[in-house]
Amino acid sequence: MTRENACLPGNPALGESGLAVVLSGCSGGGKSTLLDALAARGYAVWPEAGRQVVREEMHVGGDGLPWADAEKFVALAASRTMYFFNAAVASAAPVFFDRSLVDLTSFLDMKGIDVPAHLKRAVAAYRYRREVFVVPPWPDIFAADAERQKTFADACREYEALAEGYLAAGYRLVEVPRIGVEARADFVLRHLGEAVPLRPGSR
Repeated sequence: MTRENACLPGNPALGESGLAVVLSGCSGGGKSTLLDALAARGYAVWPEAGRQVVREEMHVGGDGLPWADAEKFVALAASRTMYFFNAAVASAAPVFFDRSLVDLTSFLDMKGIDVPAHLKRAVAAYRYRREVFVVPPWPDIFAADAERQKTFADACREYEALAEGYLAAGYRLVEVPRIGVEARADFVLRHLGEAVPLRPGSR
């Protein structure tokens, strides 16, 4: 297979494996920290496409930003999200993704913007494991920054919208408890049937 044909749209091998795992949830809820912990344990982790797009657009002075041109931002982030899924290699271990296309369609729904037909088709074609892990709102650790220009109340509204979006798309939500990051990683891996190290006080 040539490099040009290395990424098959929809990545059937990964989609059918049931090991393409989404971690989503409230902005500022500790999602990235949890994914870093999973990566440190040797699991494949793909970054959040939207964050990358925001950084790149801000770097070049572009307007493909969620607070400037929501539709352009979603188009850029959706393309990157599909690329990440297509480029991931299926294996015997879970592959973790920081958000998915459903987060983008939920964002448009929340904004009252019609979701393009091709993006709806993409949500149907790019299928992740049915159980989606979500980090709930956690005010104690929430912090805004240049790439996350929103209040905690805004983040909570987005969380509600994406929860509705995932349920409507046929996924089941598994809420990650508000506990320490290593305990959160243990929770996710145990739910997936993965071995986790024994720790003092663990059950």
